[in-house]
Amino acid sequence: MATPRYRMVVTSGLDYVGTGAQVDDRLRSWLKAPPKTYDIDAFAEGRNEIARGVTLDHDSATGTSGAYGRWRLRETTPDGTWQTTVVIRQAGAGPTWVQLDVEHLPDDPGALPVPAKTPRLAGSLLDVLQARDGLADVTRMPQVIEADDVDCVIDELCDDRRRLPVVVASTPHGIDFDAWLERTVDPLVRPLAGLAVLYVLAPEAEPRFNRALEYHQVFAGGIRTYLPGVDPAWAADGQRHRVMSRRAVVESPHRARRLLAQLPQSLATHAPLPPELDSVPVLRARTKEGVGTSELQRLRDENHALFEILEEAGREQRVRADEIRDLKQELQRARRGESMLAVEYDDQYRELQGAKAHVRVLQNRLLVLNAGEAAYTPVAPGPAEPASFAEILDRIADMPRVHFTGARKVTLELDDQAYGSSWGRMTWDALLALRDYADAAAGGETSRDFKQWCEDAPDGKHAISPRKIVRDESKSVKTKTDWRRERTFPVPEDVDPARRVFMGAHVRIGGGNTVAPRLHYYDASCATHGIFIGYIGPHLTNTLT
Repeated sequence: MATPRYRMVVTSGLDYVGTGAQVDDRLRSWLKAPPKTYDIDAFAEGRNEIARGVTLDHDSATGTSGAYGRWRLRETTPDGTWQTTVVIRQAGAGPTWVQLDVEHLPDDPGALPVPAKTPRLAGSLLDVLQARDGLADVTRMPQVIEADDVDCVIDELCDDRRRLPVVVASTPHGIDFDAWLERTVDPLVRPLAGLAVLYVLAPEAEPRFNRALEYHQVFAGGIRTYLPGVDPAWAADGQRHRVMSRRAVVESPHRARRLLAQLPQSLATHAPLPPELDSVPVLRARTKEGVGTSELQRLRDENHALFEILEEAGREQRVRADEIRDLKQELQRARRGESMLAVEYDDQYRELQGAKAHVRVLQNRLLVLNAGEAAYTPVAPGPAEPASFAEILDRIADMPRVHFTGARKVTLELDDQAYGSSWGRMTWDALLALRDYADAAAGGETSRDFKQWCEDAPDGKHAISPRKIVRDESKSVKTKTDWRRERTFPVPEDVDPARRVFMGAHVRIGGGNTVAPRLHYYDASCATHGIFIGYIGPHLTNTLT
């Protein structure tokens, strides 16, 4: 089913005043150019009717909560009204947000809205606003990923602040890159302007990209759409990110173009607005003004304006009701899918841990045989894994150089979650790796940090995937007082005189999304104090939670 509304939400690389000037200029140019050719001078003269059945309204405000500016174009057609809205918004010291909406509001309550296409205005704005989505640049046409760009692009894929999908196209072997880009990729992704971050892999960058993303590869002319929350270390996460084959692209370009656009369009429409944009007040239309207008005429005009507002509110209410119904249906399907995936993932993780244990037994048996022993003496199995987070917290006490200083109540609540058992095993694996790392650091066997340790842990020592480990929080988290306070946890006075430290380093438990828990820690092993774990619990507040 096609998505009725087009919506672009990005941040501008310009300041608020510069963004407003560029939006106003590009909007006027768009309205004056064919096929619209509207009378923009009428708007400059204070009249909002710029053509028959076409109105353009503008409002703005500046206050203690920031500033906003808004332009709204309404075009009457035989089957309803086409409405285009551009909003710019700045709150505090944050970036300037830009929102562009295009939607059809039917006159007939029983009629479905006509799906909106990507407007030329979107590309025009992207050309001048230095638009961004988190770490990524949002451009009208795809950017080329060279070999030296791969690490930066992977950071963008894993960026917690990212709202838009990232579409990455690869190049078939033996095909001229420039021709493939110009004739196939560019036309294919043109409808995605403002809806996705667009990339195409240069042939020399593709091997490096796919080595780094073992479970999320794209190659041989395929095109992959990476949703927000990519977890490169989780094989199951790769299934979330759709791949379109070269065959599908070549055999039916028009169908491929439509299918490729469906997911970004749906995400743009259904994703909640950032709080900054969601707080912009409702626009009220202007009444007509003129010299010598009688009191009776003024009242008639106000009554007509009120009637238009009520009529518009009714149309928008019907559209929103349809959207809410669709969202409820999607939510129901997602909940069913989540329950099934929780069980499946739990079983797979249990099988993986069993296979690792079996490999360790075989390795020990091989060592004994190689040593020339006449008979094999079975290795006694280690302690059983903790069955709950309550048992995990109790058993941390048996780790001399790993200390838990957080709130037990928050951690214990994880036992009641759908993924509790899997999360418990993953947390225990991380704690064992932290224990072995802290012991090695105290004994002078390593001078590396925990992530480097896990990248090349000695044989027989515990380690977790390095991609589960984040050395520090993003700048936006560290500079926001409330979010920084959430991540500041107790430590002994001999570690820090303030008895509290900011713990930006953390381990992703489970997937890389905002549902999965986090383990926040402070590495004091270099000072022989060991590792201090200040928090094991739900994902703390950031730009996506």
